[in-house]
Amino acid sequence: MANKIFLDNGMEASMASYNEFPLEEYNSNPFIQALPPLFDKQTIIKKLMLSISFKPEERDLDSSYRLHMVHRLYKLFQPLPIHVDIWNMVFSLLYQGYIARNPFDKDYRRYINQTGKQIINRTYDINSRANFRTTASCATLIGYSGMGKTTTVNRILSNIPQIIVHNYYNGQHFNQIQLSHLTLQTPHNSSLKALTLQFFMKVDELLGTNTFQKHVSRNLSIDAMLPLMGQVAHNIGLGMLVIDEIQHLQNRGVQQMMNYFVTLMNSFGVPVLFIGTPASYSIFQNEFRIARRVSGNGEIIWNNMKNDKEFRFLLESIWKFQWNRKFTSLTEEMINVFYEETQGVSDLIIKLFTNIQSLAIKSGKEEFTISMVKKVAKEQFKLMKPMIEAIKSKNPYKMAQFEDLRKMELSNVATRKKEKAIQSPVKINRVEKEVIQNHSPQKTIVPKEQKMKKVDDYNEGDLRSLFKQASKREKSTYQLLLENGFIDDMSFWEEGIVK
Repeated sequence: MANKIFLDNGMEASMASYNEFPLEEYNSNPFIQALPPLFDKQTIIKKLMLSISFKPEERDLDSSYRLHMVHRLYKLFQPLPIHVDIWNMVFSLLYQGYIARNPFDKDYRRYINQTGKQIINRTYDINSRANFRTTASCATLIGYSGMGKTTTVNRILSNIPQIIVHNYYNGQHFNQIQLSHLTLQTPHNSSLKALTLQFFMKVDELLGTNTFQKHVSRNLSIDAMLPLMGQVAHNIGLGMLVIDEIQHLQNRGVQQMMNYFVTLMNSFGVPVLFIGTPASYSIFQNEFRIARRVSGNGEIIWNNMKNDKEFRFLLESIWKFQWNRKFTSLTEEMINVFYEETQGVSDLIIKLFTNIQSLAIKSGKEEFTISMVKKVAKEQFKLMKPMIEAIKSKNPYKMAQFEDLRKMELSNVATRKKEKAIQSPVKINRVEKEVIQNHSPQKTIVPKEQKMKKVDDYNEGDLRSLFKQASKREKSTYQLLLENGFIDDMSFWEEGIVK
């Protein structure tokens, strides 16, 4: 993809050069072969890495310059294991989606021609997919705000040419423009029309076409515009649609919007990648058709980092970028304070590190301490303090108050216990076995392992432990629930009623 050209609208595009893959199904499709080769883990890390300019001698410059240099940290991208997982998910989604849409496949070309005629004649049935079996699927990337979901996906997509121009393929004329990926923002009002208009406008902006003017009409319904959108996707060889901020879907628009995406995948073969916060997770759980497809190609839950090797690796990676004249070492205490104040949220880590350096430079101290870290966090993260405290508490009730911070568990604890019980059948002794086999009228013998055991130790956050404490500490259960943040104090309502 070294040959760059410019379209008539001034947008940069790449001339297609075709790669050979060890996968047979990839080597007969120009849309796939024009994409970058598949890379190993080390190459992926190198391609994701985005370092910043830094020279130790810059620490001797005047403070007015160094205050600007610290902002370079916001451009830094340090790959972590989860970034490699997201890379593989995106590439799999894109490449697999093209398999059924080979422009040199006779059945596929016949399907496109038939679909085009039906759309023009307004006889197209959106539920009919004769002679076309899609390989498109969808995937989800759900995680806390500030973890870098959109930044990561954009970083990955920057390694895939967005506009590819084909002229010849295997000695045959193949005049085609391929749009490998397109990103849309979910409208705040869940408007399908706004999403469709956004699609046509972005295609025109990138390719210099006039699809908006050609297909959009004030009197045209969404049901009529969706086939046109799908036909445009066919014409431009759209590889993947990225839908960002999916949590903006409101209850009234969820069902309609999900039907919309299912149609894009089934009828037009366009893979979809959903990006959102935990507030969007219920959307996919409630829509079986989407949940089924998501489980087929990828689902990544991105919670905040724990205070483990990954968090420490990120801190060590950025720690050398210090523009203070006195270098501050990364100690165990500093690591723990940073985690305490950021709770492993990537965006907060970078912001805290940048703001600390700015304060050290402005104050003339030229180095920062533990107390300065706490001071900056207290002053700069005032609005985020309730959220950080909610994460720190690990209290589901407190975290549920902020939809963007609801912790998503990869598997349910109760489900795991149930599966374990099924996989480990209860053993019975010889006497008990004889009683069962002989159907003796004697009293049924219950295996010891099946008897109810008195549990004294409960997991953290288990409400049963509070009930037990209430009897021992001579406090009401209500008071303990209130003290531990499981319920709100409603006394002010009573006071208002009395007044």
